[in-house]
Amino acid sequence: MRSAVVNLVQGQGFGEVDVFASDEAKARRIWAKFTRPFGFPAGGHPLCQVASSDGTTSASPPSAWIVSPSEKQNRTNIIARGSRLGTLTTLTDEAKIALDTLADRTSALVSPSLRLGVTGLSRAGKTVFITAFVHNLIHGGRLPMFEAQKSGRIARAYLEEQPDDAVPRFQYEDHLKALIDERVWPDSTRAISELRLTIEYESASLWNRMFSGGKLSVDIVDYPGEWLLDLPLLGKSYSEFSKDSFELAQLASHRDVAVDWRQVAESADADAPADEMTAQRLARSFTDYLKAGKADERALSTLPPGRFLMPGDLEGSPALTFAPLPGLGTGRPNPGKSRPGSLAAMMERRYEAYKTHVVKPFFREHIARLDRQIVLVDAMQAMNAGPAAVADLERALTEILSCFRPGNTNFLTGLVQRRISRILVAATKADHLHHESHDRLQAIVRRLVDRAIGRADFSGASVDVLAMAAVRTTREATVTQSKETLPVIVGTPLKGETINGERFDGRTETAIFPGDLPEKPDSIFEQAESVSEDPAIRFVRFRPPRLEKTAEGFTLSLPHIRLDRALQFLIGDRLA
Repeated sequence: MRSAVVNLVQGQGFGEVDVFASDEAKARRIWAKFTRPFGFPAGGHPLCQVASSDGTTSASPPSAWIVSPSEKQNRTNIIARGSRLGTLTTLTDEAKIALDTLADRTSALVSPSLRLGVTGLSRAGKTVFITAFVHNLIHGGRLPMFEAQKSGRIARAYLEEQPDDAVPRFQYEDHLKALIDERVWPDSTRAISELRLTIEYESASLWNRMFSGGKLSVDIVDYPGEWLLDLPLLGKSYSEFSKDSFELAQLASHRDVAVDWRQVAESADADAPADEMTAQRLARSFTDYLKAGKADERALSTLPPGRFLMPGDLEGSPALTFAPLPGLGTGRPNPGKSRPGSLAAMMERRYEAYKTHVVKPFFREHIARLDRQIVLVDAMQAMNAGPAAVADLERALTEILSCFRPGNTNFLTGLVQRRISRILVAATKADHLHHESHDRLQAIVRRLVDRAIGRADFSGASVDVLAMAAVRTTREATVTQSKETLPVIVGTPLKGETINGERFDGRTETAIFPGDLPEKPDSIFEQAESVSEDPAIRFVRFRPPRLEKTAEGFTLSLPHIRLDRALQFLIGDRLA
């Protein structure tokens, strides 16, 4: 079925967040192949269902989405082992954390501050979130649900020098230029970075106005979620890590991309003399498998060790030149113990070095110092890839949330220890859906984190879920198609994006009917009952919006969806 040119009948918006000029568009189109996903079959299927030329629709997911009962049990076992973190820190580590916290609290007596962690798996939108967060506060963006801004109590917000000189600065100015001037998405988070935003405000309380300076510094810490997935390794031996890695590779979602690595690993003799070339070959093959799992069509989330995907300055070091080996458990003369000088002993030593010199300092110096945390989730990409990817995302969120130190502290305990008092799990890219589906997306992500909340002790901490778009790339409208009025989203797809074989040029504005999410979140987790070879359909990626300027020549703030709600939850109480 060919696409049809349609007229935009009515635009629907959210005030300023919808204001941006269209490109020099040739036409505005709705792609008729994208139809409403009736019934949303068990096990889920792509948001935009494909209609064939005869008008019938295909609702059957690919065979790779079928999940057997034994695989469900394997997933449960892996989640259970992964969520038992064991002892993350030693007494020495805790002493260092206490000293760091005491130093931070002492300086906060003069200049109140709050450390906000921003994480998420790759392409979840961390860089865009931080840029929009800062830009809307500095430029007084439209934030109706952010009480301090709405009531006019924020005098100004500005950037200051960050407190940690050893941590790279978040390049806010470069990212903002990419979004506004070049209209391209900024580079993804590859390592940890930091930015200090200071807010001068007037307290809503007369009592607080008498004793408070009305100033809060928010230290935003940006780090890859893949690194956070390494923390459960602190509670695992090398043999347990190897066993879990091979069990994970046997799941249907991982099996085909893991074939080459498993063949290389199974050809290696763990008891053979240690050999650097063999170690490099195993590490390279293992890394290729992890990278293949991150591809768009696969969208897997649980792929530790995280530094193999984002090595930073450790690339090529011995600490990243190891890989799991098969058969290290039962059936060996000394299960769990490696013969000195063997390949297994080399791998085990490097694995322990990775935990000691990479994972543990990351936890001690950054995670243990956070006051608030937002976890960004690209749930739609996982849903597009099928139920196996959704289950893998659920497993990743369970492990991520179990790594935090949630709770509250009193005045005395707060001097030497930090707890994360508020955690927000935000489903990003809500602008890819009509607003009627935003609450459904939010319900799906809440279902994803239910297991993690049930397993971890979040007493004393507030945990919330939100569907949002830190930068809104589309606006809403309605179109008439065959005497039926449909809600659509209108935006400019990135250059190279394709639908039904037609490639976009990055300039043409297009109207797309995105389909509906299921009313019942559990339906995307249910086992599929039929088999189809139809490939999964991914969402179209859009360019950042073109911002209009006022009569005075000022550029409007970045448009968004529910960013103000995120700000209110994360820092609103500290500006009361």
